[in-house]
Formats: sequence, C-alpha cells, structure tokens
Amino acid sequence: MVSAKALITTLSLYSWRLGTGQIGIPYAVIEANIILPLVHLLQHAEFDIKKEAAWAISNATCGGSHDQIRFLASQGCIKPLCDLLICLDPRIVTVCLEGLENILKVGEADKEGGMNNGINLYAQTIDESDGLYKIENLQTRDNNEIHEKAVKILEILRRGG
Repeated sequence: MVSAKALITTLSLYSWRLGTGQIGIPYAVIEANIILPLVHLLQHAEFDIKKEAAWAISNATCGGSHDQIRFLASQGCIKPLCDLLICLDPRIVTVCLEGLENILKVGEADKEGGMNNGINLYAQTIDESDGLYKIENLQTRDNNEIHEKAVKILEILRRGG
C-alpha cells in the first residue's frame, strides 16, 4: 500500500501540472487508480493531508473534461469537499468552493443537455452532504473572495436541484 505522504507528493506534482494547463494529467490520475485513495484521504486523513488532497481534487476539476469531472464526482469527492468548508483556513475553503463550483457546472451542463431528468445531480449531492447549509454560512465570513464564491455557488444550487 502506498503511504499517504507518498500519494500526496505524487498528487501535488499532478496538481501543479494541472495548474500549468497540461490537460492529460487528470486522465493519468484517473488511469493510475488513485482517485479513490485520494477521496479516502480527503475524508479520513489528518488536516495537512486533507489540504493537499483538496488541492489535487480541485485542480483536477479545473483541468478535467466533463467525463473526468463526472468520474471524480462518482468516486465520492463532493461530500468531503463540503466537509472541509467549515475549516478556518480561507485558502482551503476557497479551493473546495472552486472544486464544487466546477463540479456543479458539469451538473448544470448535463441538466441543460436533458440528462438526469432535468436535475443537477451534483447540486442534490451537495445538499444531501449539508453543503448548502455550509455554503450559506460562508456568506458571513469576513473574506470577500469566499463570500463571492459562496453567493455564486448558491445561485447555481438554487436553480439546479
């Protein structure tokens, strides 16, 4: 079994490459079968590891195709991203919001394309994960970027579910 630190080190490298626009990286991450271990770390690891896992997932949603983002969501990344929205680190909250927003956009595209009976399945998953409540509470944070992202996501959630 690969250690959490080794996995995160590898994923950090992939995350950095995603940020440089190397689109093939999300596919490589998926093909390497490390998404489930990554989601597991996002749920159960110590906070420093969760932060790195959140970065990796969020970056994958930025550089991934709709199919790749659907795969990430199917592996259970939405709830642990929602769970991290209550942390006090504003950068991690922002990273989680960015990942959730990118996932929601795919759900919106699917909904508008006639998939899933006109429902944004990812909006439903966020709601079922107490994400709606957590995102609403983020509007009261004394951080403009978090407030703006929360408002933007709430608009998608309110029209999507």
